Amino acid sequence: MITIRRSNDRGHANPGWRNSWYSFSFADYHDAAHMGFRSLRVINEDTIAPGRGFGAHAHRDMEIITYILEGHLAHKDSMTERHVIGPNTIQAMSAGTGVVHSEFNASENEPVHLLQIWIEPAMEDAEPSYREISFAPEDKRSKLKLLAGPHGSDGNASAVIHQDAKVYASELRPGEAVNYSLGPGRFGWVQVARGGASINGQHLSQGDGAAISDERELTLAGNDPDGAEFLLFDLA
Repeated sequence: MITIRRSNDRGHANPGWRNSWYSFSFADYHDAAHMGFRSLRVINEDTIAPGRGFGAHAHRDMEIITYILEGHLAHKDSMTERHVIGPNTIQAMSAGTGVVHSEFNASENEPVHLLQIWIEPAMEDAEPSYREISFAPEDKRSKLKLLAGPHGSDGNASAVIHQDAKVYASELRPGEAVNYSLGPGRFGWVQVARGGASINGQHLSQGDGAAISDERELTLAGNDPDGAEFLLFDLA
């Protein structure tokens, strides 16, 4: 079964310095029918104005993944991590027992466009940690690139998170397709970041998401004139 969450049905906030779309309940947006999917708790699409961002704030017991589509984001946290990340870099932070961090657009001239993902961990009070991995753009073109997963998923090539979940990224040209098998009792979510894609023949536009259950084989194709960029989540 594939249940589509259309882009315009998401929660929305625009306080002026950012334009945000919420796939699931977040901040002042509450929808009892969309509190998350399996361990996937948050998918926020944010476009942040030049020089603006989120001041210091705290998290705990959450796996936080940031995926940049355009621009650059400056990250600071209480673990003394100081980084600027851009496209083709995955940032994963395990908040564990507690982390304070801030996130700002690193440019004074250009917006930054990103997806931020929260995944609920399988354990509480883990030691906080930060992981940042860059990859070549071609690693996700016409294929699925593993960004994050549990320990032992893919050596040093992906970020480790404290949950039985895997996160992939892919870019497909028009007409290109990739296949993916979900194991018994597994669930999926697809989030289209750019362009348009289809899942087992069902069309998704930019910003659309899809919850997947009781589907063992997935065929994901680019069916927009500009192709598609999307994230695929494999969830317990």
